[in-house]
Amino acid sequence: MNQPSLRQKLFRTTSIPAGEDESVSLIPADSLHRTLGVFSLTMLGVGGTIGTGIFFTLAEAVPKAGPAVILSFLMAAFTAGLTALCYAELASRIPASGSSYSYVYASVGEFFAYIAAACLLLEFELAASATAIGWSAYLNNFIENAFGWHIPLALRSPMIVLGTNGTEFHWGQLNLPPVILIFLCGVLLLRGVRESIGVNTVMVLIKIAILIFFAVIALSGFNADNFSPFFNTDNSKGFAGMTGVTAAAATVFFSFIGLDGVATGGAEAKNPRRDVPLAVIAALLIVTVCYMLVAVTALGAQAAGKFEGQDAGLAVILQNVTGKVWPAVVLSAGAVISVFSVTLASLYGQTRILYAVSRDGLIGKVFGEVSKKTKVPAKSTIIVCAFAALISATVDSGYLWDMVSMGTLVAFGIVSAAVPVIRRKPIDADSHLRGKGFRVPFGPHLIPGLSILSCLYIIKDLSVTTYTVFGIWMVIA
Repeated sequence: MNQPSLRQKLFRTTSIPAGEDESVSLIPADSLHRTLGVFSLTMLGVGGTIGTGIFFTLAEAVPKAGPAVILSFLMAAFTAGLTALCYAELASRIPASGSSYSYVYASVGEFFAYIAAACLLLEFELAASATAIGWSAYLNNFIENAFGWHIPLALRSPMIVLGTNGTEFHWGQLNLPPVILIFLCGVLLLRGVRESIGVNTVMVLIKIAILIFFAVIALSGFNADNFSPFFNTDNSKGFAGMTGVTAAAATVFFSFIGLDGVATGGAEAKNPRRDVPLAVIAALLIVTVCYMLVAVTALGAQAAGKFEGQDAGLAVILQNVTGKVWPAVVLSAGAVISVFSVTLASLYGQTRILYAVSRDGLIGKVFGEVSKKTKVPAKSTIIVCAFAALISATVDSGYLWDMVSMGTLVAFGIVSAAVPVIRRKPIDADSHLRGKGFRVPFGPHLIPGLSILSCLYIIKDLSVTTYTVFGIWMVIA
């Protein structure tokens, strides 16, 4: 019997499910419960997206782009929109858990699927850690304004800090609140997907209400002069003009990680070929509108120069605009409750990707084991939460934002490249599903090609450190 060549091993693919039953999956049907509809999947995407780019990263992005950070969000949204169309087609053809990994494995092959999986693991793990760190700042702001007490600095500061002169180590510090948040998320995920998604939906609705609350009050302090000059004019760090806009777009791009979050639920969707594409596009539209509304009102209410280094920024803006504490208390309380859903969605996504990769035999079987009682990958959930808690307790979030964006952009680019490949593959010998489901408009090359070029354009302005760490991770993985 002939042994497969190295090339055949690297580019072998899994079969695409077929048949008239649209609930079939690359994953055995008796492993995960199919309980998610369009609304639940959309809320999963929105929950994993809103709360990162707006609640936390304006302090990182505005110093790079100035008021033109609005263009950064539009650039990121445009790229995410192109990729969302690619995700929608692949989800309608490959209704599986594992998101980008499963799509690439069924089309391009095992080698690129493993690269996609490595990117996704980096993306979701660091996103969970980074958002948990940002949650800590809003928790402290809420406690301080509501009760006049604050968490001791040594218990809300990381051990490894990105200082002005590089990496600094503070051995007596530990960021405890993110650990508590991740523990609570882990407990909820272990109870089962139906309970997790139900809580997530409530938190998403709270989050949207809080952001509308912010925009209405911030609008009362709107000053058009804050938008002049529109572009960053300080070139001391190389961020003047459009360079700053692109660099900021790379920083905030991880905010669109929610698209992957929707796709990871393919094996738990009631009708994945219909529900996942609809949820991906609906989540993108909701997120983009919310981001633009808050970004414009925040910049109108506060000069761009005040964003740098600002903790719990949106709460501070409301307090400055109104001269009162209660709006900041309301916003911080809403952030504390709703940002829970971002961390929850990121941890959920990672466990489902590990589940899919394990079932394909590329990593240990422990990640593919499902609890008989709750029908969730319990051991994988515990391992993922433990690592996320360790990172969030010890590492400064300044190290994490761009790394998440790097993983997201590379994964999005690979997914886009899979579209023209999957178009050429028959679904099975009878081709029952050929032509069914969503298809990217204007053919299989234009939009996927634009998506890849957009990802590359944003990636080019990430730091050398980000490239170095990403390269090390890929070698280790």
